[in-house]
Order: sequence, then C-alpha cells, then structure tokens
Amino acid sequence: MLNLHAPTEVFRTVAPTRRPNAELRTREHLTPGEVETLIEAAKGNRSGHRDATMILLAFRHGLRAAEVCDLRWDQVDFNSAVLHVRRVKGGTQSTHPLQGDELRALRRLQRESKPSPFVFVSERGTPFTTAGFARMVERAARRGLGLELKAHPHMLRHACGYALANRGHDTRAIQGWLGHRSITSTAVYTALAPNRFKDFWREWAGRSR
Repeated sequence: MLNLHAPTEVFRTVAPTRRPNAELRTREHLTPGEVETLIEAAKGNRSGHRDATMILLAFRHGLRAAEVCDLRWDQVDFNSAVLHVRRVKGGTQSTHPLQGDELRALRRLQRESKPSPFVFVSERGTPFTTAGFARMVERAARRGLGLELKAHPHMLRHACGYALANRGHDTRAIQGWLGHRSITSTAVYTALAPNRFKDFWREWAGRSR
C-alpha cells in the first residue's frame, strides 16, 4: 500500500532586505546653504530657537548626535568665547572658538531654558535625546529643503568636514577640529574638495589662448 506523508518543508516568502544607505541617498552630507535653510526651517518648530541652535552648533563644530545632546553648560565659556568639545568614540578633545552668532544664540537659550546642566533640554527639562534630534533634523529637512533623501544628524558633521576642506583648510587642522584619531578619516573630505585641483593646467591654458 502506498503511504502518503504531509510535506515537511515549509516555503516562506523571503522578506526584502533593507537597501544600503548609498542607494537611498545620493550623498551623505549637506551643503552650507542647505544647512542655513535647515536652520531657518527648524526655527518654525515649537521650540524653534533650541532646535536651530542645535543644528548650528552640530554643523559648526562637527558634533555627533551624542555629542550635541550631551553638551553641558560647563563646556561653554562665555568670557573666553570658546567651546570645550568632548568627543565620543575615542575622539580627541579640543577647544573651539565660538562665533558671535553662536554666543548670542547660547545666551538666549540659557535665559529661556529650564535650569539644567545640559544645554539642550526638552520641555520637561530632561536632556534632549539622539532619537529626538534625528527626528527633528529629518522633519526640518523635509519641510525646508524638500529633500527626497532621509536627512540625519551625522550629515551635519560631514557637512562641517566638507565645508572646511572646500575653504582650503589644512587636513591636519580639520582632523583636530573633528577630533579624528586617524587622518585617514579626514582625508575623505579633502580628497573631494573642488579647490584641490584649482591650479591644474592654469598656466598652460593661459598660454593657449
């Protein structure tokens, strides 16, 4: 007699894997002009001044999300106009000058915020979270820039590196500003700087006219 047995193999649909970030975004940084637009868009939020100041400092000082959210008032020296930057991920510490617009923004924020050792706090007075910062940046980028790409806080750190490289600053100086342990991490920015090849063929082109 022929015995029939139920199949033991179960065929399941394979869930699609997440596409790499490189496929989802055409680039991983914002331009200085886009950062300015992002700041203006953030000003329209309920806590607009706080949000705009977070974006400004993250960009100017190449801060990671964890670094800007953990920023404390004891790192801000108003008298000397400097910011004592504490890096995560084994980055090197440094002291950065604060520009006038940053000082004004921080003084106003200090007056308007609830007392806290942290610079950026929620309406309840608790430290701002990295997840909250990420959501805020994404919303501001979508509203202000209409970007198809999903903007995230680390794009501000990359924007800082590229902006400094585009202005012709020395690779070692940029390394110190961003707190990179290895200059290899910094070379990514200087390798793509448009002014790197600005004098190539200039003399030849002048003679050929």
